[in-house]
Amino acid sequence: MFSPRLHHFLDERHAPYSTLTHDRTITAQQTANAAHIGNRNFAKTVMLKVDGKLAMMVMPAAYRIDLLRLSRALGGSEVELALEDDFKDAFPDCELGAMPPFGNLYGMPVYVDSRMTGQAEIAFNAGSHTDLVRMPYDEFERLAQPKLLWLTHVM
Repeated sequence: MFSPRLHHFLDERHAPYSTLTHDRTITAQQTANAAHIGNRNFAKTVMLKVDGKLAMMVMPAAYRIDLLRLSRALGGSEVELALEDDFKDAFPDCELGAMPPFGNLYGMPVYVDSRMTGQAEIAFNAGSHTDLVRMPYDEFERLAQPKLLWLTHVM
């Protein structure tokens, strides 16, 4: 199921994108493999609580999140992984854990790991564990308006 909210948002803005259906997966690495997309091009959405409020971190599936480094990049904010119970109601048109990285559609900030910016295109979950969207990275950045974070070096 392609998230109706995302579908409408992309179409309304005439965004160039394509969709792909794949076998049901749960992890970002499984999704990248099932869709035959490199795990550096597949953008996983990690749900966080930053100073107690929900936020999204978008990063290549190949990497793990470093909460200490992320906290430093956010100026010392308290950062923790959000539990499914924390965000299960925040994405009513998506399967749990398959939300697209467009926090602006759900009232929350989006942070992007700078390693994503080097990709010509990215792919990400489209609201289900069987559908994804591929689009130029620059178009994603224009539409999602994320805050770019440089997490590759200790700050």
